[in-house]
Amino acid sequence: MTHPATDAPPPPQEAVGPLMRSLSVLRALSTGGGRQAVGDLVRATGLARSTVDRVLSTLARLGYVRVEGRDAVLAPGLLELGNAYLAASELPDRLGPAAERLADALDESVSLAVPDGDGVRFVHQATRRRAMSLAFRIGDLLPAERGAPGALFAADWDEDAWRRWRERRAADPTDAGFPAVPPRRDGNSGTGGPENPGAEFAPRDGNGGTRSADPGEDFASRGGNGGTRSAGPGEDFASRVEAARTAGWSLDDQLIEPGLVAIAVPVRDPHGRPVCAVSVVSHTSRLAAADLPTAVLPRLRETVAEMERTLAAPAPPLPDPEPSATRHASWMRASKQELGPEFVESLARGLLTLTAFGTGRAALPLTAVAEATGLARATARRALITLEHLGYLASDGRLFRPTPKVLDLGFAALSGLTLPEIAQPHLATLVEQVHDSASMAVLSGTDIQYVARVPTVRIMSINITVGTRFPAYPTSMGRVLLAGLPPAERTAHLSRLTLTPLTQHTVTSPERLTALLEQVGEDGYALVDEELEEGLRSIAVPVRDRDARVVAAVNISTHAGRRSPAEDRDAFLPPLRAAAARIEADLHTAGRYVRIAVA
Repeated sequence: MTHPATDAPPPPQEAVGPLMRSLSVLRALSTGGGRQAVGDLVRATGLARSTVDRVLSTLARLGYVRVEGRDAVLAPGLLELGNAYLAASELPDRLGPAAERLADALDESVSLAVPDGDGVRFVHQATRRRAMSLAFRIGDLLPAERGAPGALFAADWDEDAWRRWRERRAADPTDAGFPAVPPRRDGNSGTGGPENPGAEFAPRDGNGGTRSADPGEDFASRGGNGGTRSAGPGEDFASRVEAARTAGWSLDDQLIEPGLVAIAVPVRDPHGRPVCAVSVVSHTSRLAAADLPTAVLPRLRETVAEMERTLAAPAPPLPDPEPSATRHASWMRASKQELGPEFVESLARGLLTLTAFGTGRAALPLTAVAEATGLARATARRALITLEHLGYLASDGRLFRPTPKVLDLGFAALSGLTLPEIAQPHLATLVEQVHDSASMAVLSGTDIQYVARVPTVRIMSINITVGTRFPAYPTSMGRVLLAGLPPAERTAHLSRLTLTPLTQHTVTSPERLTALLEQVGEDGYALVDEELEEGLRSIAVPVRDRDARVVAAVNISTHAGRRSPAEDRDAFLPPLRAAAARIEADLHTAGRYVRIAVA
């Protein structure tokens, strides 16, 4: 569920109805946490079961959804839509490094957020590893009144924006339309009271003028212990907006949930327009809200000044823009021929137009979108008009640009994916192909640790579970991981090993192991035959991240007595490499703007 639209205009005549209906299915799946029973999607959208099935079939063909039994599940490929918006905005790429440095300097979480209607949406996170740390995800949407950045953005609202805010508050007093935040406890509408519906604009003094009190007084009322006590998130929003306008910064004293405090400063473009806000987020166990300005604000302002200089400077030379439109009109025609009526071509076309945007392609005319996608101008135009009507694109009449609402399409739900979760469905497909067990492992000290595994069903099977550790040197995945280390790191790693013979076949010579690792690096795979355990043979290949670093290995394990090593290599290596390539493709898409945990 998204925050309610209280005055949504009717769709224009050129809008594509099937695209609008199809996107309602994707939104319902996204706001439902990324996994929903197909029957629940039918009920949530009010569409016929056959229509929902066709939409899911199309999304599966695009790599955006998997259908697992009765459930539809968002797939990592969907993140390419949000990536297109984030790349086009340039905010994570250009300002993210400064946010990371600020987080390191303060040892606190730092966020970049942008305005999205009467809400605030996160576009970058630099979090700290703590038991209590920032839990918001890139793409999460918060009400403007519940957080520090919202008051900064609301300072530029006009009367219509304030009216829409009041209507949304009245329609959704508990913030049920914002699943990223806990429900509002008091249900306060925050509209300034029925007798004074315009009170949000600014607090007034006795002479009818604008009151510029000490900014801290407007952010929070003082508690008896010298700390701060927040009023309801809506009841003092107007005064917080005015205080933010006066002070140039905004405070969040537990407006989202108890214990969470933050301070935010706007980042302005060379024309003085706020493009985002930088928030430093802490917990009251570390800093009280009243202490944040003194402890954080000087360094925060330095970082904001650095960011504004970055935005004012010419953009650095870019490499060839990373292609986002990985599919083309010809691909859609082939899909339509193969799937027939199960392929909703208008949905594929609409989502394809979103992927035309990206780095160096922040705003595009119709002609450029048509050229990038291979769509006819008339087809691309109708898709763009529909997406503009739905709020995913904005237009000045000539140029179209993606809006933060694109992140509504599953980005937050998928941004918490781990590498094992990305790998699991691909390992399952691999096992169906080869009828032997498949696993993923990462390097942990001098061991490998299994982080994902799909066993096969045989009378005699290999019993290994997730979390199992083995020495790296006598295993196929261990050798792939060791071979992927930088040379100096690999040498240091090998110097710490004690090469114990586990079977009569185990390589225990340091010189021989070094030579084998060199060969593995050249060949791109490792085959280990009965070195860890008698009768056990395995073959492994690396999984590389966006920077080509080996971050994991995947393998197939089998019994050595069934075939010769050469036969197993010929049978297993091609499907194993194909599975690793699919995992890498998803990892590269998912990891473009999100840190992917490897375990």
